[in-house]
Amino acid sequence: MGGHGIIRMDALRDLYESLQLREPRTYVQSGNVVFLTAEPHLGELAERIETGIERRFGFRPAVVLRTAREMSDVVARNPFAEREGVEPAKLLVTFLTGTPAATDRERTLAMNTGPEEMWMEEREIYVYFPNGFSKARLSMAAVEKGLRVAGTGRNWNSVRKLLEMARRLEAGG
Repeated sequence: MGGHGIIRMDALRDLYESLQLREPRTYVQSGNVVFLTAEPHLGELAERIETGIERRFGFRPAVVLRTAREMSDVVARNPFAEREGVEPAKLLVTFLTGTPAATDRERTLAMNTGPEEMWMEEREIYVYFPNGFSKARLSMAAVEKGLRVAGTGRNWNSVRKLLEMARRLEAGG
């Protein structure tokens, strides 16, 4: 959900339960929630969650949803997985709310990324920041603006932890 509005994670779990989402579990103070649902239309579900947050907390964030299977695919597609020396805490995956238009994608991929390396899938962007996020030349705000699609970024450690939580929840634990 980004840093635009702060919600306590216990309050966020309560909201998800009130929306009939089962066993919501949060991960750190990040807005990440892993839950069970039979809802097949994730776009409609995201809108329902956004509306619930707006009604209860007074602001409307862009909610980005991925299934456990999609998260598994994100991990499997990591373009930096085979490279030695890549530090997980310096690898960012930005999850987009939709698929950018081809022209926006091409223009964004042509950006001068400096020492940072950027790869893009349909709804995810992988960026490696070899000097860390604080010293980056690449602006993720500029990337998002160029794509004209909202997104939220998580470092690789968080991505893997969220996948682990989703798998455990699906397995009944």
